[in-house]
Amino acid sequence: MTIDWWTLGFQTVNVAILVWLLQRFFWRPVAAMIEQRRDATTRTLTEAAATRAQSLEALAKIEQTRAGFAKEREAILAEAHATAETARAAILAEAGKAAAALQTSAKSAIETEAKAAEQARAQKSAQLAIAVAQRLAGRLNGAAVRDAFLAWLVAAIEALPEPERHAIAAGGAALEVISEAPLDPAEQARAGAAIRAAVGGDVLLAFNTDPALIAGLELRGPHLLVSNSWRADLAEIMASLARRIETAPLAVAAELVPL
Repeated sequence: MTIDWWTLGFQTVNVAILVWLLQRFFWRPVAAMIEQRRDATTRTLTEAAATRAQSLEALAKIEQTRAGFAKEREAILAEAHATAETARAAILAEAGKAAAALQTSAKSAIETEAKAAEQARAQKSAQLAIAVAQRLAGRLNGAAVRDAFLAWLVAAIEALPEPERHAIAAGGAALEVISEAPLDPAEQARAGAAIRAAVGGDVLLAFNTDPALIAGLELRGPHLLVSNSWRADLAEIMASLARRIETAPLAVAAELVPL
């Protein structure tokens, strides 16, 4: 076998030229393109990592915000519940006070009405008792009764302070002796003598009548009134009953029932 050194040399030169051409016009551009692509890929990955980190950070902030919203919502709900409970308690308290006040007012009104009714019944009983007493007193009127009332009138005059009795005697004014029915001359004489003796002086006396006295005698003057009659006694009894009716109407009514 023989080797054609010229042919081998030309082929070697061709291969060297081809390698040089490939290296210069192909591998370098391709390597540069690959390096550019690698750099671009690296930048893209870096940007993607940064974007992912930003996204994770934003997501964390969103989660934090949502957690804050949840806490704020719970706080708002708790505050609203507390406010509602406070308002409910206040409403219940006001309702309780209003109910208690209404109950107290109703009880007071019932007690007032009951007391008024009791007072009215006691008043009617007292009026009936007074009417019965007036009728009985009217039947008992007579000379003996008038003599007794004259003695009581004299005792009432004598019970006046001495200066007052002396003023009556020295006044000179006429005094009225009032009776329920006209007194006969003898009764007028007895009454005049007894009254003058009680006053302690000679006073002018005029005898008049007043059927409203029922029975008894009264001595009247410009500044004097000595009452001793059934009317005065019944008026005093009626006033006493009225005072007692205001405090204990049931007791008064019970006392007057036998009448």
